[in-house]
Amino acid sequence: MESIILLTSFFYNRLLHCNVIVELKNDEFRHEHIGQLNAYVSYYAENEMQPGDNPPVGILLCTRKGKKMVEYALGNMDNNLFVSTYQLQLPDRRQLEQFIMDECGSQP
Repeated sequence: MESIILLTSFFYNRLLHCNVIVELKNDEFRHEHIGQLNAYVSYYAENEMQPGDNPPVGILLCTRKGKKMVEYALGNMDNNLFVSTYQLQLPDRRQLEQFIMDECGSQP
């Protein structure tokens, strides 16, 4: 008997007419994370999509990611999978001010 796949979170986007599956990891990106998300998205596409739905989208959020490892792990995958990072807490005021200045091209 096959095991049941439990999703971290899933939502239906009414504008895109598709399900969005969000997988949250509390560590650095590893290639097996994207494999797990791909399995969720593939399962959902085969078993849960309704007529008129677009293919589901998978979003993987990790605390850190290596750009090249993400590119290699996503290579040749047909599903709509995306990887990004998140922070557990906001940076301190100085770091946040520096980030804003860097992004705006301003000097202190």
